[in-house]
Amino acid sequence: MATKKNFALRLDPKLYEALERWANDEFRSVNGHIEFLLREATARAGRLPGPRPPGITEIDSQDKLKD
Repeated sequence: MATKKNFALRLDPKLYEALERWANDEFRSVNGHIEFLLREATARAGRLPGPRPPGITEIDSQDKLKD
């Protein structure tokens, strides 16, 4: 299994609470949900190496979804 990079992340308490509720809704840990969101955003921006996962559409420079 690949090792993961550890780093500190400072968040506004209200943002953390929102992420915590969202993570609970998805049956994930907050850390796992943040990683999921970052991976999805990175893939949509075309910055994630490798092929884009199915269902992920690219976002153009105007932050509008491309078909």
